[in-house]
This record gives sequence, C-alpha cells and structure tokens, in this order.
Amino acid sequence: MQKRAPGSATFQNPIKRPCHETPPNSDLITLLNLSLSLPLSKTSCSRNSSSDSSMEDAYARSVTEVLEAFGVDPTKGLTDFQAVENAKIYGRNVLPQEGSTPFWKLILKQFDDLLVKILIVAAIVSFVLALIDGETGLAAFLEPSVILMILAANAAVGVITETNAEKALEELRAYQADVATVLRNGCLSILPATDLVPGDIVEVGVGCKVPADMRMVEMLSNQLRVDQAILTGESCSVAKELESTLATNAVHQDKTNILFSGTIVVAGRARAIVVGVGSNTAMGSIRDAMLRTGDEATPLKKKLDEFGTFLAKVIAGICVSVWVVNIGHFRDPSHGGFLRGAIHYFKIAVALAVAAIPEGLPAVVTTCLALGTKRMARMNAIVRSLPSVETLGCTTVICSDKTGTLTTNMMSVSKICVVRSPHHGTITTEYTVSGTTYAPEGRIFDAEGIQVEFPAHFPCLLHISMCSALCNESTLQYNPDKGNYDKIGESTEVALRVLAEKVGLPGYDSMPSALNMLSKHERASYCNHYWENQFKKVSLLEFSRDRKMMSVLCSRKQQEIMFSKGAPESIISRCSNILCNDDGSVVPLTTAIRAELESRFHSLAGKETLRCLALALKRMPMGQQTLSFEDERELTFIGLVGMLDPPRKEVRNAIMSCMSAGIRVIVVTGDNKSTAESLCHQIGAFDLEDFSGRSYTASEFEELPAMQQTLALQRMVLFTRVEPSHKKMLVEALQHQNEVVAMTGDGVNDAPALKKADIGIAMGSGTAVAKSASDMVLADDNFASIVVAVAEGRAIYNNTKQFIRYMISSNIGEVVCIFVAAVLGMPETLVPVQLLWVNLVTDGLPATAIGFNKPDSNVMMAKPRKINEAVVTGWLFFRYLVIGAYVGLATIVGYIWWFVYSNNGPKLPYYDLVNFDTCSTRETTYPCSIFGDRHPSTVSMTVLVVVEMFNALNNLSENQSLFTIPPWSNLWLLASIVLTMILHMLILYVEPLSILFSVTPLSWAEWLVVLYLSFPVIIIDEVLKFFSRNSRGARFNFRFRRPDLLPKKEVRDK
Repeated sequence: MQKRAPGSATFQNPIKRPCHETPPNSDLITLLNLSLSLPLSKTSCSRNSSSDSSMEDAYARSVTEVLEAFGVDPTKGLTDFQAVENAKIYGRNVLPQEGSTPFWKLILKQFDDLLVKILIVAAIVSFVLALIDGETGLAAFLEPSVILMILAANAAVGVITETNAEKALEELRAYQADVATVLRNGCLSILPATDLVPGDIVEVGVGCKVPADMRMVEMLSNQLRVDQAILTGESCSVAKELESTLATNAVHQDKTNILFSGTIVVAGRARAIVVGVGSNTAMGSIRDAMLRTGDEATPLKKKLDEFGTFLAKVIAGICVSVWVVNIGHFRDPSHGGFLRGAIHYFKIAVALAVAAIPEGLPAVVTTCLALGTKRMARMNAIVRSLPSVETLGCTTVICSDKTGTLTTNMMSVSKICVVRSPHHGTITTEYTVSGTTYAPEGRIFDAEGIQVEFPAHFPCLLHISMCSALCNESTLQYNPDKGNYDKIGESTEVALRVLAEKVGLPGYDSMPSALNMLSKHERASYCNHYWENQFKKVSLLEFSRDRKMMSVLCSRKQQEIMFSKGAPESIISRCSNILCNDDGSVVPLTTAIRAELESRFHSLAGKETLRCLALALKRMPMGQQTLSFEDERELTFIGLVGMLDPPRKEVRNAIMSCMSAGIRVIVVTGDNKSTAESLCHQIGAFDLEDFSGRSYTASEFEELPAMQQTLALQRMVLFTRVEPSHKKMLVEALQHQNEVVAMTGDGVNDAPALKKADIGIAMGSGTAVAKSASDMVLADDNFASIVVAVAEGRAIYNNTKQFIRYMISSNIGEVVCIFVAAVLGMPETLVPVQLLWVNLVTDGLPATAIGFNKPDSNVMMAKPRKINEAVVTGWLFFRYLVIGAYVGLATIVGYIWWFVYSNNGPKLPYYDLVNFDTCSTRETTYPCSIFGDRHPSTVSMTVLVVVEMFNALNNLSENQSLFTIPPWSNLWLLASIVLTMILHMLILYVEPLSILFSVTPLSWAEWLVVLYLSFPVIIIDEVLKFFSRNSRGARFNFRFRRPDLLPKKEVRDK
C-alpha cells in the first residue's frame, strides 16, 4: 500500500462526516457509458503529449500512467495552481444548464399544422368579409373569436405537455454529490463537489456518493465495493480494484477500476483520481443522449396528421371548385355587382372550409384520453403524456428491465443447506425460505415443503442466525415515509440480517409469530439486536479478495467464538468439523461429506444460479482479543445459504397475458447471462428449456452480421450485459422493424431509452429523471400493471376510432349540404356560426360520450393492431361517405321542404328557389326578402343536429347491430344526446341566442318533418353493418383509394 498523505492522521475517517447524505428517491444515480473520455486541451499537452489518447481508456492504463498524465503526486494531490489551471481547461464539475425553448416558440409550434392554419385563415377572412359587408360589434367578431378560442385551448394543452419533457434534464442535477474529501497541497480537505477538477485525488468511503468519474489509485481497506445496480442491472454490489482492465470493447461491468459519478460506496475506503467532470462524466453522457433523443409522434397522431393533410387538400379542392363553378353567378343582380358576387361565393367557400374541418376533434380526443387516464390511475398506471394512452393499444414489444421490475431488487435468502448427521442416509438437507423483500416477513419450510414452526430450535439454523447477525456490517431499518424497509450497506449482508429475523429467537414457544406484535421500527432488527447484545464484538478481519471471507471475534459469558462467512470454496477448505442439525453434535468433516457439500454448492450456484455463502464458527482461547489470518483454520461448518434477487409473484401471469395478446416480452439486464436465464426459468412464462438463439449478451449481438442481427431481434427474449446505450440501440433497432416498443426503467441511465421508446414506462420507486422522461409511471412498480394498462389502452383506442369516424361522417354531411346547395344555386342553407355550433357542441358532446363505450370482452385476445392501420379504412370510408351523403342531402331536403311544401312557408316553385338571385328582375307573388327568412335555415340546422344524434347511436359499435348492443349500454351517450337537444332548444327558443345563431323557433309540424328526415340514418347504417359482418363487406375494396391513407385490410370488431 502506498504511503499516506501528511496530515491524514487527523482525518481517520473523514468521509463519514460529509458523505452520509441520502440520495433523492433512495435511488442510486445511474450513468450512461459512451466512453470514458478526458479531452485534454492543447495547453495541458505539455505535461504529457500522449495524455489525450491515454485518458480515453483510463480503465485500461496503469495507476502510474494515469497519474503521470495529469502530473500529480498521489501523496500530495494537486497544488492550488494546478487546480485553477485545470478548472480553466475542463470547466466546473456541474452539468451545464441547457437553454430551454422560449415560451413564444412553444406557442407558435402548436399552430404548425395544416388544418390549424386553414382555420386561422378562415377566421381572418371571415372577419375581413364581415367588415366589408358593414357588420360591426359582436356579429363581426363572433365566428373568428370562437375559432381562435378553440385553437388557443388546443395550444395550451400542447405547451403544458412539452414543458413537462424538459424537467427531466433539470432533475439530473439532483443526483450530483454535494461534497468530496479531496487531497490538495498534501492535506485532506472537504470541498464542494463542484470544485473538483481532473487530476484531483479524492478519498471515498462507506455511504459516500462518488462525486465524479474517477480511476482507482489506492486501496485504504481490504476491499472497496460500490453499488451500481441501476447502472448495470447487477443485483449485487461490485468489487473495485487497482489493476487495469484488459478487456476489449469493455462495458461498465468490465471497468472494475472506475468509480462512476453518482454511484454509492457500500464497503471499504479508497482513493481515486478524477478523470471526468461535468458533461464529461457518465452522467453528462446521459444528458447528451436525452438532448439527442427527440419525441416520437404516437401512431394515432401520425394517422390524424396524415388524415388532416389529406382532408386539407380535399377542402382546398372543394372550396376552389365551389367558387369556380359559381363564377357565372357573380354578376347576378342580387349581389350588386361582380365583386360583391365574388365575395358572396367566397364566403360560401369559407363556410365550406369551416364545415369540413372537425374543430372539436382535438378537444374530444384529449377529453377521451383524459377519461382513460383516470381509469388507468385507479389501476396504478399513472399516465404523464395523454397521447401515449392509445400507443399502448398497438404495443408489440415490451422491453422490460430485470432488476426491480421483474424482480424485487432486494436480495433474499431462498435456500439453506445444512448437514443432518453423517449417520443419516441423506447427509444434507435443504430449507426453503419465503419472502422476496427486505421486510422481516417470511417462513422457513423443510425439504418436504412443511413449514418449520420453530426454526431457532434447530442447531444449524440457530447458529446460521447468530453468524448472519454478528458477522455483518450492514443495517436494516424501517422507513416510515416510504412505508418499507431500507438497507444501508451490502445487499447480501442485509439479506443475511433478514434471514436472522425470519429464524427468530430460541427459548420462546411463540417465536417467531410473537415478533409480529412489535412495531415495524422495532421489528426491523429485533433479533439482530438481540444477538449483538448477547455477544460483544472484539475483533474483525475484513473481507479480502485473496481470502474471499471475513471473520469476527465475539465474546459471551467468558467464551470467545469466531464467526466466519465467505465464498463456499474458501470456507469449506478451511473447515475440519461440521455442526449436525439433528442433534447439535460436532463431528469431523470427512471426504464424503466434503464432496457432498461441494456438490450441493455447485448445484445451488450452477443450476439454480444462486449467490452462495458458507457460514462457519470456531471456539477461540479464553481472553483472546485479536484475530489473525492464521486463526481462520480448523473451522466448524454451519451451513450454506443461497440468495437471489427474487422474481415478483405476479410476473408469470402478466407475461402469459402479453403473449396471448400478441405482445413479445424481451428481458433487458446488465446481469450476466446465466443469472438472467435462470430468472426466466423461475418465472416459467417463456416456456423455453434452451435459450440458444434467443438469449444474447450485448457483445455477442454487436458481433453478429447485420442480417443475423435482424433475425436475432425477431426471436430475442433475453438481452444481457447491457449498458444504457445498448438499451437505446435495442429500441431503435426494433422500431426499424416497425415494432411499437414499450421500454421499462427506473434509473437515470434508462432516461434516453425511455424517451426514445414509443412508450416509456418508469417505476414509481424510480428516479425523478426516469419519471420525467417517461410517458407512464407504474405506481406499484408491478410489471402486471403494464398488462392492465395495455388492455385499457386498446379499449380507449377502439372508442377513439368510433368518435373520430362519427365526427368525420358528420363533417362529410355538412360539406355535402353546402356543396350541393352551391351547385344547385340555392341560398345559404347554413351560415358559418351555425356550422361551428354543430361541430363544437352538438357533435362534441356525443363524441366524448362514445369514449365510454364498454370494451370488448376479448380485447386482450386480439393481436396488436398494425402501426400503419388507418383510423378510417377502405370499407369504412365508403360507409361514412354514404352516411355523410345522406346527412347532407337530408339537410338540403329540409331546407327545400320549408320553401316548397311547408304550410308556414311561401310554397315556391322549385325553379324559383334555385334561381333566387334573379328574384329582383322578375315579377313574383312573394317578396324577395323571403330568401332571408330564418325558418328554412333553422329546419336545416335542426335536421343536421337530430340526424347526428341518431348517427351517434350507430357508433356504439363499429359492426354490431343496435339490437345486439342497445342504446342503454352507454348511458353517458344517452345523457349527452339529451343534453345536446336541450342546448339546441335553448338557441332556438331563447331570444338573444336565436339572433346570434340566425335561428327561430320551430312548430310541431316542422319538428315532425325533422324526425322523418333524420331517423332513416339508423336504417341505412344497419344495412351497411350487415354487409360489414358479411364476408363480402370485409373484402370490399376500392381501386381509387389512397394507399398511404387507407390500409389494405380492416380489423373488424368481433
């Protein structure tokens, strides 16, 4: 060991004072390794001309080479002058603040949509034309004001969503260390972590958060272990060493001499040299990766955007056509000149644009998704991004973290192996331990599966409990804020403490059930504290890599006993006796027993992939106060314990549900291959005996040729030894194969992949950064909740399709009405304000209520929909053209009926109606002002409203008849229809509103005609649904349809 720095005697354990802060969310910072680089500038090259290249792989260089590259003495550290110079070169150890998008740019971005632009132009044109016609006051501003209010509301939702995404970058800062113990000018001092510079020598110890990326240079204890589970996915802490790493294409797990910024030291003390600060750390790489990852549009948004573009072109074409067709009417005397005639028909074209655009669609989609998120929140799936709800419906692949998602991320003892008696037929016996968390709750079962009532009455179990409690440097405590048990220290040692609690104490018939009467705070370590009070710890031999064991000397009632624990091969080789579980006798360890123990160890560690520890004890001479390595001989073997990070109980059924729903699950982990494969066997859902061709490490996958990588992705169920960059790469590769990918994660390192995935799913116990980068958060960290959310997402999407089709068919009807009236030369049937009312209120309420349609019972038995499946398919497009055409024609017929047949009307000849513009040049029996009467327009508007209420009932199901799914199956829809009709009555019969909307009260005879014209829409759609259920309807195809808008095949409701 290298010489200690002068003055260090006053800092016997300086780390313990400043470094015991608790990380946010009780999570360890995680890092993204895009290469551990140290970009030395030209001014620093005078120190060492090769420093720039050598520091790119600091983990592969010796301690001496790294120290020389920075010109630093490991016993003195940097001088103040060197620190200042390095600060100028490399900057401060902080993540630079990224400039956020200006608020005004966020607002403008929301209006960058073709349909929105058309609406804005329509509002401006409407206002200008109103002024040209001499209109003032409310009449001139009403229509443009309503349009702009709608657009403002939609923009507000978009701005809120985008500002949430930027929070993830800010929350990275919370994971930086606050202080560091630094060696400068030969003295240790505590400095703000932001003052660190490359070349600084930093001392770290138990509980310390690593303040920067650092290369180990000196070990101050027998070992140094760092918990970097969220970074690598490894269930256990990692032992760090001084030796350089020789592995090519080294991943995080291979860089055993690097301390990554933000990880936590759980055992030992050491010194390391800073090789990366600020953006040049692994944490900085995460930030860069998040900045490079753009937000992906959801499948529904893409289809709505495509449909919007198509609709905009159709609208433009129809508007121009209406205006061109009527050029001959520009000079009609009723208009008062060519220019005024052109303006009149231009107003009709604007009205047509307003009619064709479903203004209420964004609001209804948002409302339906919001209602879905409330239901999902009750199922522990908290949605952060509304559009992500429907993405769940077409998810085809779920890439799931192993550690913490499929497993509890809490090391637990699951097996105990002890020697019964050498005289017994079966030399060894096994116990199974239940419980999958750090909670001291669980039972012990014997080899026959029978619960052991009093475990502490068995000699081996009792002494295993003693050894677990005493040969242990960790702490288990209850956290009342989180309502769970937290660990401090090594996870394997905490697992042993929990085992001691499950075994209980001897001498009490009510053990261990009596322990449940204690408070959770007292219960956390009650049995451990009992043994610690019974035995006084005298001396400790720390764990070392060469011995692979640790020992503690304890004194009790003038007896000195040494307890040891460590790797089974090390402990068993030092044992000469065994403790028998049957009668508590101690007998010699024979060759046969040794072979049997080694066989059981290899079975537990190999086939079951458990992490195994052996426990032993030794009586020491009375009065002994110290331990030496020589004392670790002639031990008495107590037993073997096997531990693992256990799978969650619900995971098996959840994965089976995914498979039946056509969703593939890929387990992604940084753990080694055999451990991950063993977990999959334990879960039992994958039904695979052999994982060949389905399980790859990141290195194996990268070495495959491009074609084989493509094939491997299609069969993969396991992806192991991964770094954060591999997760993002996996998401991108799957997306290139047109898969819709959901990625789960809980650490900072998962943020780029969560953001890149079609739907990122963070754990409720995860880091704030992961939550901010995700679309959905699982409040209970349960993989099974994803399956429930997928089912809800599919139901929401089906309902979303229904109301989108409903609104589109309604708008087709409005377009047909205005277009036909213009072509026939009739007066305006509907004015723009009336169209806006219909689109927003009378269409919007039923459309929202359609979102409450009950999901199909087999929603999770169907395969995921194709990502390119259009909202409106070929046959449906035809269906809604037919429905829309009827809606438009019924509206026109209602208008004509009032002029030609109504007893309250003028009973004009049809010729006079279509030549109304020449009225002033002809002798008539009626005044020309009759064409300005509000009755015919009111009849048309009411027909349009009522026919759409009947059409809403058609949308209870895409293909099922109203006889199969009756109207009362969705009471919300019935209520919305009643409310819509009440609102329509208000504008008809309340004086100020009737003037604003250019309507007038209707008589009972007129209402009867409205009903006669409206009801047939149900009969027409029932006939179309019948053909849809018929195979001919399903195969119906259009030669003229747009392939990019309408997919080749329709997915019908069962």
